[in-house]
Amino acid sequence: MSTTVPTSITQRERERVARASSISERENREIEAANASGQTPVVFIHGLWLLPSSWDNWAEFFEQAGYAPLTPDWPDDPATVEEARAEPEVVAKKTLSQVADHTTEVINALDKKPAVMGHSTGGLLAQMLAGRGLSAATVAIDPGVFRGVLPLPASVLRGIGPFLVNPLTRGRAVTLTFDQFKYGWANALDEKEAKELYDTYHVAGSGVSLVQMGNANLNPRTEAKVNTKNPERGPLLIIEGERDHTVPWAIANAAYKQQRRNAAVTEIVKIPNRGHSLTIDHGWREVAQTALDFIKRFV
Repeated sequence: MSTTVPTSITQRERERVARASSISERENREIEAANASGQTPVVFIHGLWLLPSSWDNWAEFFEQAGYAPLTPDWPDDPATVEEARAEPEVVAKKTLSQVADHTTEVINALDKKPAVMGHSTGGLLAQMLAGRGLSAATVAIDPGVFRGVLPLPASVLRGIGPFLVNPLTRGRAVTLTFDQFKYGWANALDEKEAKELYDTYHVAGSGVSLVQMGNANLNPRTEAKVNTKNPERGPLLIIEGERDHTVPWAIANAAYKQQRRNAAVTEIVKIPNRGHSLTIDHGWREVAQTALDFIKRFV
């Protein structure tokens, strides 16, 4: 007896079935909830050394403001910090293109064009997706380097330079020591809060993604590349922590200068006395409100 696909199945449902192998059950639940809500989705992209759960406060904040939040994984992200620490190598060898393509699949499953925001490497990925015309409005927070962003301040060399010069980094999962985290992320915090954030949030990150950003201006085929000229890019806000050692102002401002050539609105804001941890530390709400105010203007 032959079987046929029921004609009642819509094209969107067929597409969702086809994506089932790459979109997790958790992500599917968020997609279905966002589509059922009728609200504008907001896609939050985490960066290196964090998991989607690092956006939990933001997701609740934006949901209360009337948006439908989604916090996609990087491919094969462990479900919890504990699992990530038990098997750090799971996150190794994840490239920027793999993450961007996976997040694109999530966005393509949405009924409405979302706002997109990301932190650190996630801020770079948010700009990559905006350059693909996938974002209604974009917020890039302390965004990672892309090709054409030239400054390399001393604090960056001190923080991640040892990883970049190690040829083994590309194939590894990279974990920060507490001292490295304190310098690169939590330099604007006291010791107690820095330790709490490290214990609560820090996990290993993909070495190859770190190298792709570090070598963005040396490799013409780098995946750390943003289409800043696409007229469909949409409005973009770059948020920068004044005291950030991992992505200092010089890097964020250079990204802004690249992006402001686009015809769409392009803005940059510096948050005083904040470091790279500004999305997860005690002052996260100020940063989230800045992002929300921008999104509300356009979406």
